[in-house]
Amino acid sequence: MFSDKFCDQLRDAFREARYEPDAVVDLLGGPAHAALGRGEPEPARRASADGGALGTLIRVFLLGDSASRAETQAALGSLSVSDAVAEGLLREDGGNLRADLDVRPYGDDQGSWWVVSDQDSDLRGAPVRPDHVLGVGHASLSLARATARRPVDTLLDLGTGCGVQALHATRHARRVTATDLSERALSLASATFRLNELDVDLARGEWFQPVAGRRFDQVVCNPPFVVGPARVDYTYRDSGLAGDDASALVVRQLPAFLNEGGVGQLLASWVHRKGEDWTDRVASWLPRGGVDAWFVQRDVAEPSLYVGTWLRDAGIDPRSDEGRVKAAAWLDWFEANDVLGVGFGFVTLRRTGAAHPEIVCEDLRHAFDDPLGPEAAAWLDRVSWLRQHGSAEGLLATRFLVPATVMLEEVSQPGDEGWDAVVRRLHRTDGPGWQHEVDELAAALLAGCRGALPLGDLLHLLAYGHGQSVDDLVAAALPIVRDLVRHGMVIPA
Repeated sequence: MFSDKFCDQLRDAFREARYEPDAVVDLLGGPAHAALGRGEPEPARRASADGGALGTLIRVFLLGDSASRAETQAALGSLSVSDAVAEGLLREDGGNLRADLDVRPYGDDQGSWWVVSDQDSDLRGAPVRPDHVLGVGHASLSLARATARRPVDTLLDLGTGCGVQALHATRHARRVTATDLSERALSLASATFRLNELDVDLARGEWFQPVAGRRFDQVVCNPPFVVGPARVDYTYRDSGLAGDDASALVVRQLPAFLNEGGVGQLLASWVHRKGEDWTDRVASWLPRGGVDAWFVQRDVAEPSLYVGTWLRDAGIDPRSDEGRVKAAAWLDWFEANDVLGVGFGFVTLRRTGAAHPEIVCEDLRHAFDDPLGPEAAAWLDRVSWLRQHGSAEGLLATRFLVPATVMLEEVSQPGDEGWDAVVRRLHRTDGPGWQHEVDELAAALLAGCRGALPLGDLLHLLAYGHGQSVDDLVAAALPIVRDLVRHGMVIPA
């Protein structure tokens, strides 16, 4: 899809029209751009009406409107409308032209790209095709924000789709390999990479088969993680495996494709079943030994909400005959398998030769704004530090600091002798906003963590001042300190 000459001409046209994220926002204005993000196109339609070439590109590609042949040709510059139709970018609509693909500007804090994908059901005005290639969606944005961005030599984007994760990967990886089972996905991803003049190695095949025998410094994966019966209605979301087996497969197999110290990160879903703890379930997916793992649950959906959401995602009205049949079969499967809900979140894995790998499952369903990627990288660093210094002797010899981003909240109620503290809670105001409840002694200990004295000395002083046994205080404090270190709420000075 798209010849090299065609990509060159289309790129030139986009650059000439300034078809890029900042320019689109500037032309539309904040309110109209926000309305477009909510699925309300009319303000953007009005704002782009007299916007010249950029306005035409916005209406054709972002709003799904038609434009006259003269307007379209003016926006495309040296690229002829006839060639755009022949290459599958546009289609004839009476005497006008419409987009036949979704091509939109997308960027990060270092610049922008253009992403080529299929139009969603709203722009198509119909359900998507079975081999639909998703564009820049909520899931891809979430994974991009949750991915660590430290320089690496080799990176694998498993299940690349239209190539969003691979685009981000080119910022910090010297060599990027992108794979997908879908021939159409690889065709559109190739168009995305060539349009942006990026060299990405593409390979087609199921799961890890295209890279058998290879290892990478980093692997990112946005798999077809939808939970339900074993079927494939849409290749971008359905794996053909039942339940959460697709997520389990990636978690189980991914570490074997990492170099020592390499990191894998993916989106995943897991079922919540009667009588089963979700943390036990996801931990059971890991290979035996050699892998640090951090499972973060960001949301849990009950079955009816889950089914309705994914039906609408494909452009199927749950009230239609087709929607009712699909929903009934889906809900029957959930009921037969004792599914109470479906969890969704992020998984970070690191291949390690450590004798005792760290496996942590955490619920992070509260709202926070900071991207999770830097926190994931920092979590791995803190786990490594604890592995080296987390013994009782190591911790007691360490001078700790409480970062400036950590606050202590106290809630008190009236008592016989003034205010009695009911709750003392530490808040980290950056990252994912970790919270820890602490007692009076822990709060007093943390107040002394200013980098001047080792933890052992602070505990001796605290024990003396409060009439406590040093040994008892040390035994109680060390597990708390380890948890606080793991969450970045105390740091080595």
